[in-house]
Amino acid sequence: MTFDKPVPGGPCWAELGTSDLEGAKRFYTDLFGWRPETDPREEAGGYTMARLGDAAVAALSPLYQESQPVAWNVSFAVPDADAAARKVEEAGGTIVLGPMDVFDAGRFVVAVDPTGAAFQLWQARAFPGAGLFNAPGSLGWVELATRETDRARDFYTTVFGWSVNASQWYTQWGLGGEDFGGMADMGDRFPPQVPPHWMPYFAVEDVDATAQVAVGAGGQVVVEPATVPDGPRIAVLRDPQGATFGVHRAGDEG
Repeated sequence: MTFDKPVPGGPCWAELGTSDLEGAKRFYTDLFGWRPETDPREEAGGYTMARLGDAAVAALSPLYQESQPVAWNVSFAVPDADAAARKVEEAGGTIVLGPMDVFDAGRFVVAVDPTGAAFQLWQARAFPGAGLFNAPGSLGWVELATRETDRARDFYTTVFGWSVNASQWYTQWGLGGEDFGGMADMGDRFPPQVPPHWMPYFAVEDVDATAQVAVGAGGQVVVEPATVPDGPRIAVLRDPQGATFGVHRAGDEG
């Protein structure tokens, strides 16, 4: 993505729900050099901000419900969470949680699109979202995997006003002429039990070296490092608790 700060309708945050918070802290610190800071307030429930320098880049949190999967979640910035939630429902999506206030940080919604992929809405107050994009260790791209691409395209363009740049193989989402993410048709490349989902990609200096570090830290390589034709070098990894995420070479955004 070519944004250097959160913009309305664009991805603003990536958040991991994990079954082993301490293990996740160790893994992602080894992988990206993150500095985890856990909110000490009891009501924060162990929510942990990951930083690079002074910039917040992502979050790690325990699972708050038994039904919650171990997974990365992507949040999109909205000026009004309540209005955006209504728009989600009008377009055929479902609101799972919220709108709700998160201390003085902002207003939050968890939603599911009509194809079954969960995502989040964030109305910023004291906390705008990620303070760094595209640099090694920070968010650089977001991708929707779904089995109903036409339905997803209609939904997200209606809710967020995204532009669509589609080829035979891949769809890219954009805002104001700048692409920030994409959509992949799951087809038969995923087992039937894998639901539609959003996945963050983090920028790294060296995709191949990052994949090796992930394995050494107890993770797995799901998609081996490869260079996309006319695109970036990428890999898809899985952390020791089972959450899947992508990495791409920094400087290959958009």
